[in-house]
Amino acid sequence: MKNLTVLSTLFVGIDVSSKTNVCTGMDFNANVLFQLDVPNNQVGAEALKCKLLELIQKHHFESTVVALESTSFYGLHISNFLSSDEDLLPHHVYVHPLNPKMISNYKKSFIGLGKTDSIDAYVIADFARVGRITTQPWKGPQYLALQRLTRHRLHLVECITREKTYMVSNIFLKFSELAVLKDTNHPFSSNHTATAEAILTEMLSLEDLSNLSSEELIDFVCKHSKNRFNDPEKVCKLLQRAARDSYRLDKTLYEPLTVSIASSYNCMNAYEQEIKTINKAIEKTLKGLSPDAFTVLQSIPGIGPVFASGILAEIGDIHAFHSADALAKYAGIYWNRNQSGDYQADDTHMVKAGNKYLRYYLIEATDSIRRHEPAFAAYYRKKFDESKTHHHKRALALTSRKTIRLIYGLLDRNQLYSANRVSVIS
Repeated sequence: MKNLTVLSTLFVGIDVSSKTNVCTGMDFNANVLFQLDVPNNQVGAEALKCKLLELIQKHHFESTVVALESTSFYGLHISNFLSSDEDLLPHHVYVHPLNPKMISNYKKSFIGLGKTDSIDAYVIADFARVGRITTQPWKGPQYLALQRLTRHRLHLVECITREKTYMVSNIFLKFSELAVLKDTNHPFSSNHTATAEAILTEMLSLEDLSNLSSEELIDFVCKHSKNRFNDPEKVCKLLQRAARDSYRLDKTLYEPLTVSIASSYNCMNAYEQEIKTINKAIEKTLKGLSPDAFTVLQSIPGIGPVFASGILAEIGDIHAFHSADALAKYAGIYWNRNQSGDYQADDTHMVKAGNKYLRYYLIEATDSIRRHEPAFAAYYRKKFDESKTHHHKRALALTSRKTIRLIYGLLDRNQLYSANRVSVIS
C-alpha cells in the first residue's frame, strides 16, 4: 500500500464462509458505503465486482483495499477473482488475506460489539482503514498450485504420524517389550523398519518366534534386513530376550492384533508411496516459478527441491516481510517474554500462532541443514545442552531462527549460500 492516497481509497472487509461472503465497504473517514451479502461462487463474485466498480466510479476512488481472514480455503476463489479480474485491474485493487488472530485481537478494542457476519466484515474493513495491514497483497494463483501440493504432502506426513501413534497400542498388546524398549536394548532402530514389520506381521504369536532355532531366526532377520545388520546374532538375542520378557496373551487375540498391525503398515506404506508421487509433482511444478529464489534456497546444504518449494510456496515474495523477525512471527516460531520486575522466566513456550505449513517446512529444513552444515550442527548442540527439557525440540526450534535469518538474508539479497562467502545471482 505504499504511495497510495489513503483519502481516496475504498476499504472493503469480507467475512468469508463456505456459502456466503458478507462484505462491508467504507471510506477513510469510516463512513459505511455499502453492506452486501453475496453467495461464495462466481455469480456472487460478479455481483461484488459490479458494486465495487459502481462505488469506484461514483466516489472517484484511486485504489481499493480488500481484506479478508485467511480461514481454510474458502477465501481462495474470491481472492483470485478480485486480484486478477480484467475490469478491476485498472482500478488498483489490492487483496490482503489476514491472520484471523490479528482481527480477533483488533475487535477487542471495540466496546459492546456483538458477533454477526456483518459486524465481522465491518471490523475487517476498519482494520484495513487504520493501516494495520503489513503484508503484501495477494499474488493470485502464482504459488497456489505449488502450495496445494506442498500442503498435501504435509497432510500425508501427518497421516503417517497419526498411524504410527495409533499402532503403538496394538504393538504393545502383541509384543509388549518391543513397544517400550529404547536405544541399545531395542533389536531394531525402530518398530517401523522392514525387519520389525516382518516380525510383527509374519509371526502370528510370540510362541512362533520362540519356537524358531537361533539359525532360523538369524536367517529370517538377514533375509528381511537384506543383510544390513553388522551383527545379526546380537539382534536375534535382543529379539528373543524381548519375547521372553513380554506378556503372553490368549491365543484368540493374536490373529486380530496381527491383522490390525499389518493394516497399519499397509496404510503407512501407501502414504509413503503417495509422498513420493507428490514429491515428483512438486519438482515438476517448480519449473518456471521464481527460479532465482529456488536456486538460492537449494544452495543451502540440506535443502532440496521439496523443502525449498514448501518454504517458498508459503512465503511467496520475500519482500512481503520487512525483517527476519517478521518472517519468524509469520511462521509462528517466536516466544513471548515472561517477565515481571526482576523475574525472567527460563521456560517460555513457542507461540505457534502463525502459518503452520511454513513452520513445518522451516523446522524440517533446519533438521536437515544441521546434518550437513557444521556451523548449524554446533549451534544445535549448544542449544541442546542449554535446554532443561525437551532438548531436541527446543534446540531445533531455536536453530530454526538461525535458519530463518539465513533464508531471509539470502533471498533479500538474491545471493547463493557458501560456508565461506555468498555470491550474487546474475
